[in-house]
Amino acid sequence: MSAVNKDRPQFRNIGVSQIVRYRMPLSAMVSILHRISGLLIFLLLPFVLYLLEKSLTSEISFDHFKGVLSHWFARLVVLALAWAYLHHFCAGIRHLFQDAHVGLTKEATRKTAVVTLVISLLLTTLVALKLFGAF
Repeated sequence: MSAVNKDRPQFRNIGVSQIVRYRMPLSAMVSILHRISGLLIFLLLPFVLYLLEKSLTSEISFDHFKGVLSHWFARLVVLALAWAYLHHFCAGIRHLFQDAHVGLTKEATRKTAVVTLVISLLLTTLVALKLFGAF
């Protein structure tokens, strides 16, 4: 009879005030970053296409475009766009493997999340070094 009166744990949704304290798994963070990078690419695509069109119009417009990209803030925006593309690409490959039912265990998803973050950040670092003139 004690089993009938036993208190059961209550599971509730997380409130907005608890989000700061909630510790998401790494695979969830990669998934959220995948969505954010996709949104960033989608929103900046008209701007990128406009800049491409202006840079291909003539030599004068290309020189003007080079002048705009010489400013540090413009380079930072290009770097953010490069990160978004590289992360979205790497996370997309990860999701394709998961769609093929490869690496669906908890440990495998954690490892592939780490690999996705490391590869995308290494590639972004290479782009940053090139963009800011290290080589």
